[in-house]
Amino acid sequence: MIREPADRRPLALVLSVGVGVALLYLATNRYPAHGAGLYALIAEEIAGHGYGLPETIPHYTAEGIPFAYPPLAFYGFALLLDAGFDPIAVARFVPPLLTVVYLVPTYLLGRELLDSRAQGAAAAVLVALNPQILEWHLSSGGLVRSTGFLLATSCIYAGLRVFRDGDRRWLPVGIGLFGLTVLTHPTYTLFTVLTYVLLWATFDRTPRGLGAGLAVGLGGAALAAPWWVQIVGTHGADVFAGAAGTHGGVGGGIISGLSAWALVPIAAGVVAFAAGYRFLPAWLFAAEFFVEQSRFSYFIGAFVLVLVAVEVVAPRLREAGHLRGPGSLRDGRLAGVPLAVLAVSGVVLGFGYLGAEMTGAAGPDEITPEFLDDEDLQAMAWASEETDADATFVVLGDAAEWFPQQTHRTMLVGPWGVEWRGSEAYQSHLYAFENASACPTVDCVEGWTDSVDAEPDYLYVPRDGYTIRGEEFVSDGALERDLRESDRHELVYENDGVAVYRVAGD
Repeated sequence: MIREPADRRPLALVLSVGVGVALLYLATNRYPAHGAGLYALIAEEIAGHGYGLPETIPHYTAEGIPFAYPPLAFYGFALLLDAGFDPIAVARFVPPLLTVVYLVPTYLLGRELLDSRAQGAAAAVLVALNPQILEWHLSSGGLVRSTGFLLATSCIYAGLRVFRDGDRRWLPVGIGLFGLTVLTHPTYTLFTVLTYVLLWATFDRTPRGLGAGLAVGLGGAALAAPWWVQIVGTHGADVFAGAAGTHGGVGGGIISGLSAWALVPIAAGVVAFAAGYRFLPAWLFAAEFFVEQSRFSYFIGAFVLVLVAVEVVAPRLREAGHLRGPGSLRDGRLAGVPLAVLAVSGVVLGFGYLGAEMTGAAGPDEITPEFLDDEDLQAMAWASEETDADATFVVLGDAAEWFPQQTHRTMLVGPWGVEWRGSEAYQSHLYAFENASACPTVDCVEGWTDSVDAEPDYLYVPRDGYTIRGEEFVSDGALERDLRESDRHELVYENDGVAVYRVAGD
């Protein structure tokens, strides 16, 4: 797998870049980016049930949410909480660690697919620095997603050894890793299945190869059966179908539109296909079409870009050097120039871009926005200590995601986890949360909360700048001015960043 000492130097380079990115994130984020409050509460519930599966997770909407999540990462989170670690600290430190660890199977895949340690390292460096990949894995949601990515890429490496090399010793490894992937995240499971189909179709389109693929799929599903059998028995199979339609599902990639940056790996894929390469371009196009989340096509695109730089651009440079007469390109001494340019420019531009984004030098941080700050934690501590245990809240802004876990009070409006109640419920709560969080008047807020039948005891209002679904929003104070004039709302708590109003009953 890792062939010492030949792999030591390129892998050390890759991991050093990954560690640099992790340290940059930790230096610029006092609190975890995005939200993992729901994950923390799930972990608490699992630990509280003696590490059995809870039926519902309370406090996220009035009904709570069905617990149908793949549970593996939450069990790890629960163990850390039982060991005494603070949930916010876990959400801040564990995902960056995982983003470094998953660079190991990324490098191994690059080494095998590109048949070069240097090229594998260059591709892994591009993955380590890609903002679209990091946004989903470096932030607190990476507790689950980075775990899924680590397991999926490791499983794909095992599949490559089975289908391309015919090494059946990797078959039980693939079965075990696929089972763990199923137990972690459905999107990464889909990505793994898609990749295994392409590995079979490209390298071993035989009955024996088909049998190996079925063994991984069925074996992994069997290993995960204690989870999914219990979920189906508790909530019915419809719980999976309902959630599948809320986050893009299958076939959402190209249909959802391409960004300008996404066209770069797509163009490289076209060039690679025209040059006679098949697996990597097919893998790229399949991921772009079948999986809406662009992080997967960017991941594969890193390998494709290196392939094109070395196998297409470099030979053209050598030919051009030969045609011009004696020179350094003719004897091949600069054959690695395109690869070096790609790697060095990737590192320089990558760190420069990430640094500018994470420090706010380039405007609002869209990669690692923090949902919490000191004032939010102070306000949540007040809510936990000074309100009744059955008090209900409408919380505006993204701090809402952490509110139920920090207070153990019920938040009536919010999309987190509601996908397990189906697409209609999820969309209703998503629209209500987004629009109410940007409302300038009391009537506007009440109109959106009424749309999901929410009648709160308290309204939690962030002041000045905050985020709504990761997008920066700057309040002009209009909602608070309206609340102070309202006969139905009484200010009961405030600090520099948050105001809490009690809502009078009808």
